[in-house]
Amino acid sequence: VQLQASGGGLVQAGGSLRLSCSASGSFVIDTLGWYRQAPGKQRELVASIRKGEKTVYADSVKGRFTISTENAANAVYLQMNSLKPEDTGVYYCNLEDVYSNVYWGQGTLVTVSS
Repeated sequence: VQLQASGGGLVQAGGSLRLSCSASGSFVIDTLGWYRQAPGKQRELVASIRKGEKTVYADSVKGRFTISTENAANAVYLQMNSLKPEDTGVYYCNLEDVYSNVYWGQGTLVTVSS
């Protein structure tokens, strides 16, 4: 299973970015998610979507970020609006299959300038 993330970049505070992640290989998806790791901090959950319906968001991004999926493309997206400098970090997409195997993408850097 391979996950390919894209869409990161440099944006000013208040701006928007859309991250994309496509999965390839053999799997049955249970949960897709986005995590981020800020400099000097542990990786944390940003948002996840289970069985294409149940979403979970970190409190810090609620109302600003939206996770969505495109089942036909085995893709997951993260629309990020009203970005803040504290959203800066490397964003990783994550897939958990129905057997609880977990796979990670390579990460895409998001930098929000003040």
